[in-house]
Order: sequence, then structure tokens, then C-alpha cells
Amino acid sequence: MTLTSICRAFAVLVPAVLLTACGSDSAWRKPETLFGALEPYRIDVVQGNVVTQEVMAQIQPGLGRMQVREILGTPLLMDPFHADRWDYAFTIRRQGVPDQKRRVTIFFKNEVVDRFDTEPLPSEREFVASIDKPVEGKEAPKDMTPEQIAALPRPPKVDVVRKAPQGAVRNYPPLDSGSR
Repeated sequence: MTLTSICRAFAVLVPAVLLTACGSDSAWRKPETLFGALEPYRIDVVQGNVVTQEVMAQIQPGLGRMQVREILGTPLLMDPFHADRWDYAFTIRRQGVPDQKRRVTIFFKNEVVDRFDTEPLPSEREFVASIDKPVEGKEAPKDMTPEQIAALPRPPKVDVVRKAPQGAVRNYPPLDSGSR
């Protein structure tokens, strides 16, 4: 084999091997890990307005735009081509918790709510439970008797003495000297 034929074979095989590595989709599905044990830290990403069943129950046909804005907040999308439609989108990505996406669309007619379209929304309690990360190693023992639970140490009770609010003491000179 000559040096030229080795270089040609190398020039053909190297790109083929590199392109084969790009085709592997397992690298895209799993997060990068160190020896399969450590995952890099990923920041929590929260976008949009949290809308729950309790909040959405306040939205009724006939409410004005300002009333809707007071209840739901500023919409994430106010399309200039669809002025009678507000879109409230919510996404949350949190490490160790499945991603969540929700969308609420409010339709206006003559500056008041005509109708709204939404997916099934969680209650506030369900929403908090869905984004709460399980804490490892902090489970309460399930096999304790009421006597054992009563014997557990209790935090000391502190009497809270509330003081009357006191503002800053100010002594301002008179605004008008009294002579004209």
C-alpha cells in the first residue's frame, strides 16, 4: 500500500465515522452525566402566568379587559392581528419534576369577555404538589405509635409580643412663613 492510498482511505473513513456519531439519538434523549451517576445542575425555568381552577373560576363572560388583567395578570401574548384575543401560557421546567405546559385563551367582544378556551387546569393544591420535589431521606416513620409520636421533642413555644407600629419621628419646618 502506498501513502496515497492510505490517505485516501483515511479521508473516506474519518468523515463516515464522524457522521455516524452524529446520527446517534441516545445522546439527545439523555442528559449528560458523569459516569452515569452525576447530572449537571439545570436552573428552573418558569415562564408565563400560573392559572389554576380557583383563579379561572373568577373569569366570567361580561368582564372587562382591565378586570381580566387584574385577575390573571398581563397576558403573555397579545397579538396585534387578533386584538380580541389574549393568550395566557405557562411553562415550568424544573429538574427532577416533569415539564408542565398550560394555555388559557380569552376571547373578547366589544371590550368584554365573550368566551374562554382552556385545558383542564389543576387546583392550587394540585399545582403545588406537582412542582414540589420529593425530599430524599426525610420521610416520617410510618410505624410509630401515638405514644411514640407524643414523646418526640417539640419546638419551644415562643410568646409573640406585638408592638404597636411606630413611624419615624420627624420635625419639619412650617411650609409657609405666614407673612405675605
